[in-house]
Amino acid sequence: MENGDVFKAIADPTRRKILDELTERDGQTLFEICSRLTMKHRITSSRQAISQHLELLEAAGLVVSRREGRYKFHSVNPAPLEQIVERWLNRPAGESR
Repeated sequence: MENGDVFKAIADPTRRKILDELTERDGQTLFEICSRLTMKHRITSSRQAISQHLELLEAAGLVVSRREGRYKFHSVNPAPLEQIVERWLNRPAGESR
C-alpha cells in the first residue's frame, strides 16, 4: 500500500467523517454508518455512495471488514496512519533516513 492511497482516501471530507464515526463506534454496518452520517453530520449520500467510500478506505488499508451472516461490519485500521506519523513526526530532529 502506498502512502498516496492513504492521502487520497483521507482527502475526501465524507471519508474522514466515516473514519470519525468508526473511531467513535467500531464495528458498524453500512446501514449504521449511513444513519450516523445523516443524523450527526447531515450527509445524505446514498448507501451506494457510502459503500464506494468504504471500498476506497479498505483499499487504502484504513478500514477492515468482516462478514457475519448477511451483515458486513467495518472497523478502523490505524496502521497506515501510524506509518505516516512514524515516517515524518516520530523521529528525532536532525535524523535522516
